[in-house]
Amino acid sequence: MSKLVFIASDHAAFDLKKQIKKYLTGLGYQVKDFGAYSYNPEDDYPDFIFPAAQAMAKHKGSRGIMLGGSGLGECIVANKIKGVRAVRAWDIMSAKMSRAHNDANVLCLGAGKTKDKAAHGMILTLTQAKSILNIWLKTPFSGKLRHIRRLKKISQYEA
Repeated sequence: MSKLVFIASDHAAFDLKKQIKKYLTGLGYQVKDFGAYSYNPEDDYPDFIFPAAQAMAKHKGSRGIMLGGSGLGECIVANKIKGVRAVRAWDIMSAKMSRAHNDANVLCLGAGKTKDKAAHGMILTLTQAKSILNIWLKTPFSGKLRHIRRLKKISQYEA
């Protein structure tokens, strides 16, 4: 795996993105930040996620980290890009399975805030986010034939 990570967030995950970016840099990753670069409660996640996912897709072996209030919209946006296999992981097992079985190359996480209030069960403390991120970054694709076959079928539908 490349040590290149593309990261983006909207306002809802602005603080979490800064912390994760610092954490990844400390682990030796080269992090390309696609914004938001300042807190603006009126910004829109597609404006940051599309460019980050497009750039990530052009760099074989790189990974993407997309953050928002829930991580759900960010996942939808990222999956519009050919070659992107984005997942919204909520725990260690979902992160691990997304890599081992689906060869996910973009991880979407929720900061757990909507309208400046904590959203129950969405996610995440920084500690939880780091745990999920660590497992996701370290888990290799299994390469099992059934998973390769399924990924080929999925790629046939990409525009």
